[in-house]
Amino acid sequence: MAEQVTPATAAAAAWERRLVLVLRITAVITGLAIVPVFFPREWMAVIHERLGLGKFPDGPIVEYLARSTSAFYAMHGGLMWLVSLDVRRFALVLTYLIWAGIVFGVGIVVVDCLAGMPLRWTVQEGTSVLVLSGALLFLKAKAQV
Repeated sequence: MAEQVTPATAAAAAWERRLVLVLRITAVITGLAIVPVFFPREWMAVIHERLGLGKFPDGPIVEYLARSTSAFYAMHGGLMWLVSLDVRRFALVLTYLIWAGIVFGVGIVVVDCLAGMPLRWTVQEGTSVLVLSGALLFLKAKAQV
């Protein structure tokens, strides 16, 4: 028996398509973080300085953290793409990603402040994570997922 399409279910389906689109755009952008994993150290140093962060510190831990953080963001992008393939089936994982993103967004603002990151960096990073997580929360609710 076919499910009857009502205005409410049609609206939820439209919101679900928007949710999937935002997840996929985010997944692609975040997934691009795989590229810097393979940057030569010299490129990292130039980018670090151009961002106004001073001289790129020496030591293996700095390079390790830069590469592993990029790899972790790329892995996160892959997970978001996977969730986007069936948001209903992966609703619990999506809920986790959203709330973890909100906690991360607040936490990263604190970390950035404690680390002495430039104000524009802190505002852009924390705000973008919080806005994205809030948008996903809104879209998930509207899609009734």
